[in-house]
Amino acid sequence: MNAMTDLGLYRHLDEMAPWNDRLQVLEVIGVSDEAPDVKTFTFRSDNQTWFRYRPGQFVTLELPTTEGPLMRTYTLSSSPSRPFSIAVTVKAQAGSLGTRWMFDNLKPGVHVKAYGPAGDFSLHSHPAARYLFISAGSGVTPMMSMLRWLNDCAPWTDVGFVNCARKPEEIIFRKELELLGSRMPGLTLGFMIEERSSREGWFGHMGRIDAIRLPLLAPDFREREIFCCGPDPFMRAVRQMLEAAGFDMANYHQESFAAPGVEEIPAPFGSPAGGGPAEGGIEVPADAATPIRFSLSDVDADCVAGQTVLQTARASGVRIPAACEFGLCGTCKVKKVSGTVEMSHNGGILDHEIDDGFILACCSKPLTAIEIDA
Repeated sequence: MNAMTDLGLYRHLDEMAPWNDRLQVLEVIGVSDEAPDVKTFTFRSDNQTWFRYRPGQFVTLELPTTEGPLMRTYTLSSSPSRPFSIAVTVKAQAGSLGTRWMFDNLKPGVHVKAYGPAGDFSLHSHPAARYLFISAGSGVTPMMSMLRWLNDCAPWTDVGFVNCARKPEEIIFRKELELLGSRMPGLTLGFMIEERSSREGWFGHMGRIDAIRLPLLAPDFREREIFCCGPDPFMRAVRQMLEAAGFDMANYHQESFAAPGVEEIPAPFGSPAGGGPAEGGIEVPADAATPIRFSLSDVDADCVAGQTVLQTARASGVRIPAACEFGLCGTCKVKKVSGTVEMSHNGGILDHEIDDGFILACCSKPLTAIEIDA
């Protein structure tokens, strides 16, 4: 499709339907390098829809690898203030399958399936007068989404932006951030690296963020709404540092796609840990099997005690897309037509969706016979 044909497809926003929260097909329209082993992939909708989401949310991509479909969840680095395309910025880690596949196979014109958007890690969920974004590595992506939105819609907002990287050339979006710093009067940038590089000089902060360096980067951090994203050890260190400093942790929010551990930790996206309510209080005998009707697939199955709806679906040949499989990403969201389940999720479904009859198949166990649209 050439450029002139693309221009002929232009439609006004009010003539287009919004992207829905289930399945869409996306077309790659751009691939750009951001840093070593970091690329941004930009997509448009295959159905001439516009993208409605909150800055900081994520999508799940279904990657058609030779070994079969691979589900991977990525935060959107784009801003909903520019609704005709979305973008994810990903870093290829050692041994990563999905990201390496994207690097090798996603070119302009390639199509992939996507689910979403989802997640509650957004400044729109926690409005405040002043913000502090703290990130490390590719954890900068949701912060970039929120900052781009602020630049387009509220450029006077008071924002402290702290980003940590190993080397200067590994600071993702550095040039754009510096440009935004010259245009947004309320934006204060703070970069910190761990080691110098032979590729470029560095005269800024060095080391790792700690109780001494944080006040240098954000002197009034106690008065700000703080968003944090990065590797789990990084976020754990930031959280412990803030707690020791007497920060009101009700104003702290973090994003993580890691499974919650055994110890009590805050659930990501600002939701209570294990935040899904059990529907009813019916107990199922340990040796019982509960009937499940998968209506769209015309399949009847028995869910043995202790199994989830997703496990029963797989055993019965019913395909329900799933990515994280611990109630976080929301990819396995399905409509429950009838019956009751016990659902213990980690923020992957909203209260109004539960009220509308949706469940997450990966963390829902039937308490009675149920019927599922799957």
